[in-house]
Amino acid sequence: MFKKKTKKPLYEYSSWELIGYRFRKNKLAMLGVFMLASIVLVTLLAPVFIPYENVIHQNVRQKLKGPSAEHIFGTDELGRDMLARVLYGGRISLLSGIAIIMIAFVFGVIIGGVAGFIGGGVDSVLMRIVDAMMAVPPALLAMAIITALGNGVFNLVLALAIAQIPRFARTVRSSVLTLRNMEYVEASRCFGASSMRIILKHILPNGIGPIVVAATLSLGAVILSISSMGYLGLGVASPTPEWGTIISENKINIRYYPYLGLIPGVCIMLSVMAVNFIGDGLRDAFDPKSKN
Repeated sequence: MFKKKTKKPLYEYSSWELIGYRFRKNKLAMLGVFMLASIVLVTLLAPVFIPYENVIHQNVRQKLKGPSAEHIFGTDELGRDMLARVLYGGRISLLSGIAIIMIAFVFGVIIGGVAGFIGGGVDSVLMRIVDAMMAVPPALLAMAIITALGNGVFNLVLALAIAQIPRFARTVRSSVLTLRNMEYVEASRCFGASSMRIILKHILPNGIGPIVVAATLSLGAVILSISSMGYLGLGVASPTPEWGTIISENKINIRYYPYLGLIPGVCIMLSVMAVNFIGDGLRDAFDPKSKN
């Protein structure tokens, strides 16, 4: 009665369908998607199960209690519940990382697209500014900006986004330089298409692969940077939880109570690992020849 849906052959797939098919066939990439989705879902749903009061509530009588049924991840030196602090800290680490990549992606696409497509003096001026920013290590540039602006989530996101823009600008520019003289771009010019339309409708869709891969792989580095800034005291200020800040607050007691550093450290490791799995899967999906 019901006809079984037959799988169409690969030669009938569009380019984007082929990319999706190759990505789904990558087991590590799908594992990364599952891991990252699980971590994000658990952290976003934290307020449903644990009130924010548990994050900042201090109970000295319960300090440095190991993992138990009452406190699954134990408590810190102020008696605060580690499970609540880790879950709410993940909201800052992950959501801030995504926000940083989105901001850097947008401005990098604008700067790199304009420089690569227009060329000439505009390209020279924009790329010299980018070169000047790239002359400073991203972590050092972010630290300088945070030191000037002060601690806080907004300043942290702004500083790390500015530090990531040059990489995206360079990646986008190289893609645009490769594609701007293609036949379909010349045909669009002949039909009177504006430069903005050519960039948005033809160049970016065909050169989006390296940009997406760079954005995904950069997310892992950004999560590490957020945690590093928190550990150094340049990121989110206590008592607001963040994975790096949690490790920094408990570094004195980690030797005798390893769970204080192990639990947030494992969360950082799993998140970065998941993002890297996804990034490697996207790279292989967009460019199968790059796979060893």
